[in-house]
Amino acid sequence: MNLKEIASDSRTKVIDVRTPAEFSGGHVSGSINIPLNEIPDKTEELKAMGGALILCCASGNRSGQAEMFLKSQGLGSVYNGGSWFDVNYLMNN
Repeated sequence: MNLKEIASDSRTKVIDVRTPAEFSGGHVSGSINIPLNEIPDKTEELKAMGGALILCCASGNRSGQAEMFLKSQGLGSVYNGGSWFDVNYLMNN
């Protein structure tokens, strides 16, 4: 399954790991803002969401860090979508 197919699943959630200030400047519609430094505290909440998680940030660096951490915590369906601009395009095309 490719990222486009994963994004089209209604159970998939987009998690934006940028700061609240960055998020307020623009984000993927319907995405959830959980800054990278809060990801460890939100792991159980993220596990409970069900469905896949597509992570995004400004460039893909922070979302890549979050992906590695969450996979190390047992979340299997976690994907680094890269920039929120890229994920926005993916979700809307």
